[in-house]
Amino acid sequence: MVKNQTRAMTYGIGAVLLWSTVATAFKLSLAQMTPAQLLLYAALASTAVLTLILGVQGKLGRLKGQFRANPLVYLQSGLLNPFLYYLVLFAAYDLLPAQQAQPLNYTWAILLSLLAVPMLGQKLRGWDIGAALLAYFGVVVIATGGDLLALNFERPLGVALALLSTLLWSLYWIVNTRDKGDPVVSLLLSFLIALPFILAVCAWRGELALPNWQGLAGAVYVGLFEMGVTFVLWLKAMRTAERTAPLTNLVFLGPFLSLFFIATFLGESIASATFIGLAFIVCGLLVQQLGPKLISRLAPSRSVG
Repeated sequence: MVKNQTRAMTYGIGAVLLWSTVATAFKLSLAQMTPAQLLLYAALASTAVLTLILGVQGKLGRLKGQFRANPLVYLQSGLLNPFLYYLVLFAAYDLLPAQQAQPLNYTWAILLSLLAVPMLGQKLRGWDIGAALLAYFGVVVIATGGDLLALNFERPLGVALALLSTLLWSLYWIVNTRDKGDPVVSLLLSFLIALPFILAVCAWRGELALPNWQGLAGAVYVGLFEMGVTFVLWLKAMRTAERTAPLTNLVFLGPFLSLFFIATFLGESIASATFIGLAFIVCGLLVQQLGPKLISRLAPSRSVG
């Protein structure tokens, strides 16, 4: 693919803007349906659009061969994402204000770096520990509403589910380190594997009824712009970028843009504890990302001295 930084930034900005709206879409949709119903109709929409994208690209024929090459990996991927991850995440959003659930979900990158130590044999680095301390202090600030001394967690089950979703998402990415196939084909395989399990949960709960048009529209939006199209946009951005650093920096705008949409369209009054906690989480992510670069820059100067 031809490298073009301007085009890559356009794709990246589009992806971040769309991802910033989905927390609001989650809450609006969950006002009309249950978490399992939202997952079912969003997954159906995502499956349809990914099938269309691969059809246009002439890659649908790769599905069977790519699955046969590593069926266990795709089974694990599909169970983790979209099945378990979004079922848990939507349940968390059902219990928590969006302004709390959204920042907590951003800690997955911190947890991924910690899980990579025992599961991928990576070394535990000092900045990983520092990043985790900063991020999870931010979690405590958000979960307690800023009342740190009392440690009175306002909605402990919702917080636990939000943090569990970060574990499931991190495990999904660890499983995908063993996947060498086309990423869009892999994502469609995950959805095709997950759909029977999602249908089974909805049937077991008696939630197979068609929602009203507002709920269905919300689910389609989530399926397109949280699970499907936005992933392809981000993938295009990474593949066409001459430098990926400006793209990854865009991600840090996401949670703050998301709070703007939450306040504007959900009418939530953003608490000071949310801003403070989110600031600690973002600082943790910055430490995690910038730590290796800082060490690499200091290393030559140390060797010269």
